[in-house]
Amino acid sequence: MSDLFTRLSQVLAAGQERDDIELLSDERFALAERTADAAVLIAVTDRPEPGVILTRRPATMRDHPGQVAFPGGKLDPGEDAIAAALREGWEELSLDPAQVRIVGPADRYRTGTGFDITPVLAVIPPDLPLTPHPREVESWFEAPLALLMDEQSWRRNSVFWRGAERHFLERDYQGYRIWGVTAAICANLSRRLGWRDTPPWNRSC
Repeated sequence: MSDLFTRLSQVLAAGQERDDIELLSDERFALAERTADAAVLIAVTDRPEPGVILTRRPATMRDHPGQVAFPGGKLDPGEDAIAAALREGWEELSLDPAQVRIVGPADRYRTGTGFDITPVLAVIPPDLPLTPHPREVESWFEAPLALLMDEQSWRRNSVFWRGAERHFLERDYQGYRIWGVTAAICANLSRRLGWRDTPPWNRSC
């Protein structure tokens, strides 16, 4: 078992025991008539400086065209979040489920468009031969985990949407704009892991 997998498992379990963490959510903007369970895969590469696999959706897609996202999508009938996240990783990037070591589900995120998303944190070997599915993924890239978990480095913006001010995080990385739901999931995971205090691999226990 790798040190990264062990550390992430420990800090996620410890963080999930806390009930004093304020999490981001768009639930107040959600339309009650449209709800769907979904899952995304937060695939962390097991290297000295871990990264996270992200994709950019094609501009031709109906939902969130051109946006940066984790591999993921709606749950199929009979699936749980872990099964759906693994399936989506395979369908979108040919990420072999046998190469994915599941750390565990993180905090669910309700979007303003009615999706109830469960992020699934996992560790994968570095430099896997990923192949994007052209209908679902325009391109993919690996962003440093430490960068995504540094909530203080994100820009804070807002927009007037559905009768209220909606606040959101965003940042640029090598020509990719990461924002919205993906940014919020990163911020929530950072808070749950206690990243601002001490990154997992710098802890003594």
